[in-house]
Amino acid sequence: MHAKHAADAPISDTIGFDDFLKVDIRVGTIVAVEAFPEARRPAFKLHIDFGAAIGVKKSSAQITEHYAADTLMGRQVAAVVNFPPRQIGRFMSEVLTLGFPDADGAVVLIGPGTSVPNGVKLF
Repeated sequence: MHAKHAADAPISDTIGFDDFLKVDIRVGTIVAVEAFPEARRPAFKLHIDFGAAIGVKKSSAQITEHYAADTLMGRQVAAVVNFPPRQIGRFMSEVLTLGFPDADGAVVLIGPGTSVPNGVKLF
């Protein structure tokens, strides 16, 4: 979906609060970034630390328009941690890193404006 149309998309169907609670969105800190040259679209392989209870999880993220590998290190991001792992080429993505599209459709990561403990859940 083109970014211009994404902003104009209608609101999704109404869900109950219990449905929202099923989506486990946590904060983690990016601790390693690798190039992902075999991806169909430019992407990075991220290793994100979600704290002791969850550990370090991997994610593929198409975020190369706005971010360089060295600027991602130590950044806190939000991710869905309870989706099943997804095979992307030879890489197993374990969490879905979250972002919004800019006016051109490039991903802008979301995360807390102030540092919070790794692993805390969005509510």
